[in-house]
Parts: sequence; structure tokens; C-alpha cells
Amino acid sequence: MSESGSSGRVQPAHAGDPSRIGPYRIVGRLGAGGMGTVHAGVASDGTRVAVKVIHPSQAQEPEFRARFRREVDMSSRVTGPYLIPLLTADTSAPTPWLATEYVAGPTLNQQVLTHGRVTGPSLYAFAAATAQALAAVHAAGVVHRDVKPQNVILTPSGPRVLDFGIAHADDDTRVTRPGATTGTPGWISPEQYRTGATGSEGDMFAWGALVAYAATGKSPFGTGAPDAVAVRVISGEPDLDGVPAPLREIVLRALAKDPAERPSAADAAEECYELLAAQLIQAMRADTLFTRAEDMITAVWDMPPVDDPAWPRPARRGRRPWAGMVVVAAAVIGGLAGGVVALMPGKQEGGRHGTSNASSVPGSSSPAPSASASSAPASSPAAFPFPQPSGTGTSPGASTSAEPERATNEHPASVENWAEARPARGRGEHDVARAVLHDQGVLVRQLGEGIDLDPGAVTFHAPRGEVYLSYRLSSDEPGTMYAETEAAGLMCRTLREVVLRLHPELPYRTFVMVKEAKGRDPRVTWDDDFLTDARCAPSDGSGLSTVAAGPVWTPDEQGLGQAMIPSTDGDEIDVAGRATREIIERTNAMRTVLGTGRALGNAELKMGFDPGHSAMYVWSDYGTWNQRQAAAWADMAAGEACRALVGQRDGAGDAWPYSRYAVAERAGSGYLMIRWGTAATTADCPV
Repeated sequence: MSESGSSGRVQPAHAGDPSRIGPYRIVGRLGAGGMGTVHAGVASDGTRVAVKVIHPSQAQEPEFRARFRREVDMSSRVTGPYLIPLLTADTSAPTPWLATEYVAGPTLNQQVLTHGRVTGPSLYAFAAATAQALAAVHAAGVVHRDVKPQNVILTPSGPRVLDFGIAHADDDTRVTRPGATTGTPGWISPEQYRTGATGSEGDMFAWGALVAYAATGKSPFGTGAPDAVAVRVISGEPDLDGVPAPLREIVLRALAKDPAERPSAADAAEECYELLAAQLIQAMRADTLFTRAEDMITAVWDMPPVDDPAWPRPARRGRRPWAGMVVVAAAVIGGLAGGVVALMPGKQEGGRHGTSNASSVPGSSSPAPSASASSAPASSPAAFPFPQPSGTGTSPGASTSAEPERATNEHPASVENWAEARPARGRGEHDVARAVLHDQGVLVRQLGEGIDLDPGAVTFHAPRGEVYLSYRLSSDEPGTMYAETEAAGLMCRTLREVVLRLHPELPYRTFVMVKEAKGRDPRVTWDDDFLTDARCAPSDGSGLSTVAAGPVWTPDEQGLGQAMIPSTDGDEIDVAGRATREIIERTNAMRTVLGTGRALGNAELKMGFDPGHSAMYVWSDYGTWNQRQAAAWADMAAGEACRALVGQRDGAGDAWPYSRYAVAERAGSGYLMIRWGTAATTADCPV
């Protein structure tokens, strides 16, 4: 089973699938194989895992259980940056299982078939990282036995090797019975064909074929009938045409017919790192220093983040309903494309209070979004397209005591600094930009008539540790002062939520607001430290605005995760079916407004129920609308969902438990909650 990560969606659970396995809540399936089933699981802290459950027929065999227990014990000792670690296991359960970290990304096989071969410095990084992974496996006394393109995932932070020591725990006979050649043709060593024996040397033969496949897009021993491939592996020469000359020599040695002539994984990794260093000398400054070998991988690895859905996580208590509604999948925050160590700004010493033309106004809490809040600002380069790779990720909720060094500025931000700032780069900055613009869009809806606030772009000045929001504002003087104070307080809270909780690796600590006006020069209106600013915390500690109370219920990722679990209730299925058909029909009728390039259906537009909060969720997996388009679609979908709930309750009475609705759209690696409310009467429903 090699489904610890995938570039595809989590599949619905099947009838009879467990709701929990060990400490993990099961939310769907990732796949299945000859060894059993791979479930998508979520830990109590939101960690996403792949839970592999052994097939019941194998679980009944004492000999198999003993082998499986031994393999789990051995694999638990294997660690390394380019492996997918074993988290926990229960080998004594009625059906034994193990859990590994889930990572998102295409397999090497998928990448080559879809986008072609791996080239340039990334190829050398691939060779070094996979050799290092095998070196860690072999150092723990484990043999992988199934090195092939389908068992290497290309994540934004580097390649990851799957299933070390576990992939074939159900077949020890391969190492003792001559002629036992289970495996994939083209990735089986000559000695395994001859005698059935496997060992670390066999892994290295497969590694050589793997690197050749990455470099050329084809197997070095060709394809065809298994017997024909076996003959070429045993007696033929590999086709390495297309493998760069510096790599070809070590790949050729790895593919030697005699196992004794092959390099060890550790030696291969060392040689590949030397080749990678030579590539870096050509591409980077000569004085660039790398404190770890892995930093060289980070510096050149070029793999964009996958369009991977966020899995449900338990909601954070006391979370501001208006801030950070972008759900970040922590397992895939980690790409460091183009990044180098030693570029972090110096550590901040103490806090710095901001200056503002409205600084005499007491800080106040910004309004929470109403039950029908939606994002209003037009899309900007800072918010779209969806994220690209960024700095090393840290799981949500991680302590900030080990936060990265942040810039210290002796001088307040200026318009000149703003002009030097750039649009978002990397997953973390894109998440920040989207959250800021979303939350400011909610505020626009709350300010009411007479105050015309138009948020502009979110930009970043990494050396100064500053995040900028430009805006235009029209109102009388009291309205201007009020709007700017509210916008500053909300931006402060949004940045605390997204940077401190979700992206503590980012170097930012200061937010700056820049006002633009026709016929006037831009000017800085707010410059403050969101780590220390008291405006980031409401004075009453309630988490709700003192200006306008927010809804008692707000949708969250945990509720959406519950809604994604297929229902077995007849009424829920009937209501969802009717409402989804109506939403699909109306969505396709809005194609001109939405800019949708094709008709959408059940694969993109979905509906489900969260029984725990009596809520119905509608969500879009289309993921290419800009903010205005997404808001227009959400208005329509919210109205249909609301009317469906009211109609069902009018017919079923108190037997129908659902009275809330929420509309979400996939945004990069997560979902953005756009509209939500309570369905009391049809008059309450959005038009």
C-alpha cells in the first residue's frame, strides 16, 4: 500500500468503514491494495495521517502477525527528512493497523506522465534526497524492497520515499525462495530474478533505475512483457540516453549486474550532494553558506504545491470568527523553492508601538462578519493566484517560543518602503494576503452607508518584516477615523491569527496601512506591531466585537469535515440531492458572470451535513473564481441552501434538525468560508 500521500482528493468512506481507528477520526479513504485499505485520518490536534489497515484474512494468520509486528518495530526506528515516518501502530488489534504522516504531492510516476521528466538542479536534488532516504532505511537494518516511481512523492519541500520496510511485510518468502520475483518489472534487481534474494544492494539497483526514469521519463530497461523486461535486466545494458553526464556514472554503477559493484546508499548520497554542490556554484553566489546538506535540496527544489484539499481539523477554542478563515493544511506547508538558510532577518528585541494619524482614537474591536458576510474586494496579485512554495512550515498551534528571527526597524515605515514591497511569494504569504483581503472585505460590508472603504493590495517587505495594505477611503472625518481604526484593528488580528498560528516561519511582525487618494500622494496612516498591539485582543475577552455582535454560530473546518462524510440518512440524502441539482443548474446559468469555462457538476459542487451543529454545508471544489466571482456564487448557493432547509422543515416539522447553512470555496490548500446564516423563514434567505 503506497497511499501515504496523494495529489488526488480523499475518497468517501465505504459502507462498513470504521469511524475511528485508534486515536484517529476517519474521514474517508485514500486507496487500497493487496495488503489492505488506506484510510484518511485526522488526529485530535488536526494532524492528517494515512491509516493502513491490514486485510482481515491476513490478520487471522499468526505467522503474518509476527512478521508484521517485526516490520513495524524495525520501521519505527527509521527517521529522515525524505521519508514518511511511522507515527503509531497497533499490531495486536483484531485487524492490525499502522499510521503514517500524510503528505500531499504527485508521485514521480504521476509527475513524469503529466509534466515530463525532472530536469536541471532539481534532478540532482532528487537523486541526493532519495539516496539519503535509502541510507537512513539501510542504517536501521531495514530493506525497502519496493523502490519505484509510484513510491516516491514529490512534495513542495522535496521528494519523500514511501513504505520503507512495510510495503511487502506480507511476503517474507521473497528472500528465501529462489525464483520469487514479486515486484514491478523494471525495478527488480538481477539477483532477485535469479535467486529471489533482496537486500540493500537490490534497493540501490532500483534507485539507479529510479534516477534514470526521473531524468529521461522512461525505464532504463524498457517496457513490455515481464519476461522480456527480465531478460534485459539480467543480461542487457540500460538505456541511459538523456541522463546528464555527471549523474550517468553513478547511475551506471548502481545498475551493475553484480551487487558487490554497486555503491551503498550513503556513498551514493554523498556523491550526489557533491554533484549538486557543483550545480549550486553555477547558480548561486559563491559566498552562500549551507549549514546542512538538506539546505542544498531546499535551495534548488522546484515543485509547486499541489491542489490538495484541507482535511477537517478540530476547531480552535476562542478563535475569532472573522480572522484566518483560510484553512491551511500544515502537512503541505514546507516548500522552500529558491530559499536559502542565512537569509532570515535579525531577531526583534522588544515591541514597537505604531504611529498613526488616528492614534488618538482608542483602539476598538472590529465587527465580526454577519451571518451573511461575504468577501467583497476585487482580486489582486497579492491574493491570487493560489500559493506557490514558501518557507518551512510549522503545524498550526505550534509554540511561537521558537519563532524565526524577525526584523527590527529603527525607523517607521514610509511610502518609500511601501514602494519597495513586493506581491506575495510562497504559500505562507499568499495565505496571509488572502486572509487580510477576505477579512477587510467583511469589514466593508459592516461599515454601512457613508463610508466607502476599498481595500487594495497586500504586499510584503521581508527585510523590514512588514506587511502592507493599501486602500482608498471616502467618508466624513469621523467616519474616516472610525473606518481606519476598525481596519487597523482587524488587520492586526488577522495577521496574529495567520502568521502566529499558521505560519510562524514567516519573518513579519509589523503591519502598515497606506492610504491612496486620487490627486494626492500615498501616505502611511498606520504602522504597528501586531505581536504586541493591544488592539489585537478585544477588551472584554469574548472574541466578539463590541461594536456589532457576531453570530452565535460560525462555520469551521471541523464542521465542513463532518459534512464531507457521506450521509446514510434518507431525508438528508433527498434534501441534499434536490438542493445540489438546483445549485448546479443555477451555477451553470451564471457561467458568464462567474467566468466559468465549462459546465460544472457533482464533482465540483457538493453538499453535506454536520449533525453536531445542525448545519448544512455547500462547498465548491472548482477553485478558480476570483473573490468577486466566488462571492456572487456564494450568494446564490446560500439562498438555495437556506430555502431547502426551510422547505424541509415546513414539511417535516421538528423532526428536521437542520437550521443553519454555510457556503465554502476551495482556496489553495484549504477552504474559505464565504457565506453562512440561520434558516428561519424564506424571508431570511439571501435573494
